[in-house]
Amino acid sequence: MNAMLKPDSAEPVAAAPIRRPRRPLAANSSVRTRQQMSATAMKVVAPLLGAALLVLVWQIITIKNSAFPTPLATLQEAVKLFSDPFYSKSPNDQGIGWNILASLQRVAVGFGLAALVGIPLGFLIGRVQFIGSMFGPIISLLKPVSPLAWLPIGLLVFKSANPAAIWSIFICSIWPMIINTAVGVQRVPQDYMNVARVLNLSEWKVLTKILLPSALPYILTGVRLSIGTAWLVIVAAEMLTGGVGIGFWVWDEWNNLNVPHIIIAIVAIGVVGLMLEQALMALARAFTYEQVSN
Repeated sequence: MNAMLKPDSAEPVAAAPIRRPRRPLAANSSVRTRQQMSATAMKVVAPLLGAALLVLVWQIITIKNSAFPTPLATLQEAVKLFSDPFYSKSPNDQGIGWNILASLQRVAVGFGLAALVGIPLGFLIGRVQFIGSMFGPIISLLKPVSPLAWLPIGLLVFKSANPAAIWSIFICSIWPMIINTAVGVQRVPQDYMNVARVLNLSEWKVLTKILLPSALPYILTGVRLSIGTAWLVIVAAEMLTGGVGIGFWVWDEWNNLNVPHIIIAIVAIGVVGLMLEQALMALARAFTYEQVSN
C-alpha cells in the first residue's frame, strides 16, 4: 500500500500557477473615468479657479479704492476697444492693434539682428578657446547692465527714437543667445570631435553635421529667453521714447487717467508675450523631434 502512495517519479511536481482574478471591465472603465476627470480638473477647473480668485481680489481692491475700475467696467471698455482695434485718426491717436503691431515690428528687427550676430558669435566663443577668453570678461561685464541704460546711448548715436528702441532690444536680446550657443557648443561630446578629426572632416562639415545638431536645443533655449526679454524691454523703451507702440499707448492712457485702458493693455501685453513664447517652444519641439527622427 505504501508503494502505491509513492509518486512514479522522484522529480518535484511543479506547483500550479496562481491565477489572479481579473479586474472587471466596469472597474477599469471607472478608473479611466476618474483619471480623465482629474486631468480635466487640472487643465480646465484649476485655471478657472485661479482666474476667479484674481477677479475676486480685484473686486475687493475696487471696494477699498473707488478710483480703481471694477472688473465689469474694464470688460465693457475692452469690448469697446477691441471692436475697432485698427482705427487711425492721427499719428498719436491709433487703435491698440496698430500699437501692438508697431511694437512687434521693432521687436522683430532688434531680435533678428541679435540672432544674426549672437548665434555665430556664440559658435566662435564655444569653438575657439582664445575668442572665448577674449569675449568672456566683456560679456560678464555688460550682461548685468539694464537694457534701458543703453537707451540714451542709442538716442545719442542714432538721433531718433525708433532706432534707439531697436538698439535697446538688440543689446538685451543678444546675451542669452551668445551664452546658450557657446555652452551648447562646448558641451558637444568629445567623442564626436575625435571622430571628425579621424575622418578629417572640414570645418564646415563639423559645424553643420556635429556642432549645430548637438547645440540646437541650447540655441533654441537662448532664442526663447531672448524673445521674452525683448518683449519686456520694448514696452519700457516706448514709454520713454514716445511715438506709436504699446508702451507709449500705456503711458498716454496714464496721462489721460484712463486706468481701464491701462489694465487692458497689461493683459494684451501678457497675451502677446505668452503667444510668442509658446510659438518658439513649438518651434523648439519641432526641431528636436526632427533631429531625433533623423
